[in-house]
Amino acid sequence: MKINRSVSFTLCVVVAVATACVGGDSRAMHGPDGSALAAVIEASGAEVGLYYRELTPDGDSILINPDLRMHAASTMKVPVMMQLLLDHQEGSRSFDSMLPVTRTFRSIVDGSEYDLPPESDSDTTFYGQVGQDATIREMVDRMITWSSNLATNILIEVAEPARIKEMLHELEADSMDVLRGVEDLKAFQAGLSNTTTVRSLGTVMAAVHASEAFAAESREIMLDVLSRQHFTGGIPAGVPEGVRVANKTGWITGINHDAAIVFPADGAPYVLVVMVRGHPDEDQGEAMTAELSRIIWEGRGSS
Repeated sequence: MKINRSVSFTLCVVVAVATACVGGDSRAMHGPDGSALAAVIEASGAEVGLYYRELTPDGDSILINPDLRMHAASTMKVPVMMQLLLDHQEGSRSFDSMLPVTRTFRSIVDGSEYDLPPESDSDTTFYGQVGQDATIREMVDRMITWSSNLATNILIEVAEPARIKEMLHELEADSMDVLRGVEDLKAFQAGLSNTTTVRSLGTVMAAVHASEAFAAESREIMLDVLSRQHFTGGIPAGVPEGVRVANKTGWITGINHDAAIVFPADGAPYVLVVMVRGHPDEDQGEAMTAELSRIIWEGRGSS
């Protein structure tokens, strides 16, 4: 399968965190204050990557540590959704197909079985339905809005990591690797984890909004699901109440990410991705993400 590479960016502003200096092309920087963003990040003591891009042909962009690779945590669930919608629009598998619900999966290391524990999942909806069937649509909804790990592991077996990799390559998001489902401890111990950079994750989020690889119906489905996100303490908390935000979070120990498309009523939509590694407390990363989001929001259109 070949995808029309309609999402490619010329990123015009780069902020170097260590020095809080601005580089890139020769035009004067306008829009959000990159130095203010860098100051917040430097004060945090954490490793942070940030990707901001206004979704217009000449829109502002800011990159901070754009190629710093981190564990993707649950942000990897977005490409899983994308692949399943490609299958739906191509007619190979309907979004309303039924799948059996199981909590037993196989490690990508040696094929050994492991069970997914409900106590480590943020959503327990499907644990009471083991042995029954549920639709892909229902599982995608819980995978995104409540970050269901069980739904993710069932769906990724259908989406297939190899096909997701091909899709990400065609979208020019090659630095995002989706290798496996959740809680595969043998794979984790072997260093086989899902990883990404803010650059690739930002490219993925922009593709949700605008890539011609996806039919209009598919894009609307993805935006609708992401806009009903339950976890909204990061990027959504930095914009005024009532502003539409389509986002997906991800967190594990020491990791806190948020990737969003924000839809201001008075301007162009924009993608903002913040990835944080190194805060001992999850709330610290979330609070800093909200502050970075606020700076971005308040700086739009300034010069």
